[in-house]
Amino acid sequence: MATEALAAQASTPSGPSRRLGGGGIRGNENIAGWLFVTPVIVILGLFLLLPILMALFVSLTDWNGQGSPFTGDVPFVGSRNYTRLFAEDGLARRDLMTSIRNNIYYVAIVVPAQTVLALGLALVVNNRMLKGKGFFRSAFYFPSVTSSVAISVVFLFLFANSGAVNNLLGLFGIDGPEWFADSRGVLHLLLGKVGVDSAPAALTSGGPLGLTWWDWLSGPSVAMTSIICLVIWTTSGTFMLMFLAALQNVPEALDEASMIDGANRWQRFRHVTLPLIKPTTFLVLTLGLIGSWQVFDQVYVMSQGDPAKTTLTPAYLSYRTAFVDFNYGPGAAISFVLFLIIIVLTLFQRRVLAERDESRRGRWRRRRVPEGS
Repeated sequence: MATEALAAQASTPSGPSRRLGGGGIRGNENIAGWLFVTPVIVILGLFLLLPILMALFVSLTDWNGQGSPFTGDVPFVGSRNYTRLFAEDGLARRDLMTSIRNNIYYVAIVVPAQTVLALGLALVVNNRMLKGKGFFRSAFYFPSVTSSVAISVVFLFLFANSGAVNNLLGLFGIDGPEWFADSRGVLHLLLGKVGVDSAPAALTSGGPLGLTWWDWLSGPSVAMTSIICLVIWTTSGTFMLMFLAALQNVPEALDEASMIDGANRWQRFRHVTLPLIKPTTFLVLTLGLIGSWQVFDQVYVMSQGDPAKTTLTPAYLSYRTAFVDFNYGPGAAISFVLFLIIIVLTLFQRRVLAERDESRRGRWRRRRVPEGS
């Protein structure tokens, strides 16, 4: 009987094989899945991927905004818009390099400051002894949900010549500057305090990409400093919520165990809390880096690149070149240069953080290995 049953099973086609060959349940699930995601794919393709490809084509032309850029009447210039930005001396390359210099200082200050401030605010509102947590969370997050245009207008009044900031500085005997009319770099001002009022000859004789070394080492201008203060204040609330969610997921048992081992508050924060919220830290740094290179609305409302182009950024330069000067080809080329900068810096940041994590794991493993092994 057992032999006949085994023979009958062998002669009958197996269920899973038939399902794999004919689709079956798994095949129906795949079809249903594609039906669900097809509308999203179509929408993203029409309104995201297709415009990107169209802009890429426009960056290879000399389109002035009149008519369609996809007709034979529009001159096709190939990579000339890109070579003008990097290989040819002229106003286009100087403006791009000036905007990149301004944005480098902007990123170098905004990203660390907003990350540290957001983490500090998250630690404050996550404190179990704090009363009125809901109020403080709402107060810290409120600037992030307020219109950036409205806040920019408010900051224009705060940093005016007779505004609240200069009046506050006047209480300490400090004569406040004309914030949005002062194009001097902060580093140049600091050097002037120690007697370096003019540029050394070694720093003015040459420099990379059309700017002298003295220009590259100017630091953010006084006008850019006010925009930096605005952005740090408005973006820290959003990142505070991310850090707060990560802190609330840290197991209390680990913190209590470290206290039993004799670790103080700083040691618990450094060796327990920070490693556990590292994914959130990487997310905050990445979003901060991307957002800092895309800054536009604050510059548009508060300065429009002035004074002396010291608040000019690549995003605003791309807009001004395309929609003000009607040079849509070079404007699109600048936007793709900005896109490549963001991609390269994001990948570099991810690799650096990954290498640090691997090195720390390696040191931890070596410490765990017994000396006699």
